[in-house]
Amino acid sequence: MNTYKLTILAILATLGIVGRSFLVFIPNVQPVTAIIIIAGIIMGPGAAFVLALLITFLSNMLLGMGIWSIWQVFSWGLIGVMSGCIGKYVKHIPVYMLALYGVFCGYLYGFIISLVTYQVAGKFWPYYLLGLPFDTYHAIGNAVFIIVLYPIFAYLMKRYAKDRFNIQH
Repeated sequence: MNTYKLTILAILATLGIVGRSFLVFIPNVQPVTAIIIIAGIIMGPGAAFVLALLITFLSNMLLGMGIWSIWQVFSWGLIGVMSGCIGKYVKHIPVYMLALYGVFCGYLYGFIISLVTYQVAGKFWPYYLLGLPFDTYHAIGNAVFIIVLYPIFAYLMKRYAKDRFNIQH
């Protein structure tokens, strides 16, 4: 990883941590998943996984660590790797398709996080079904954050995207 890529990851991690901390009063609405998806699409799966690890660890230092932190790293890391693979093979993705993908990832994240309950209490389905409204908030938040942030991040990271995708400006 070069200095430019590390700098971008540090900035994105900071935005994710600050966004997660400032929006903590709105249940499950935070920009972390959207930032990881965008980073995966533009920077690749490895960078997105590192970003997921950084944001989870550092924001949980502020918000609280627990067994769920492992599952958060796993779920956000998986989303980042999937996004990176999509970005690697699909060069031009419309924003509305990314927003729909963000909705899917909101529900995937909620499903994986619900596995914590099974790990601790042995009950999965009641917890998961009662958490669906919160997963819906997360999914809608992801779509909104992607619609707002993707054009901005793509523009700001056009130098990186130019190098990665061989785009001629």
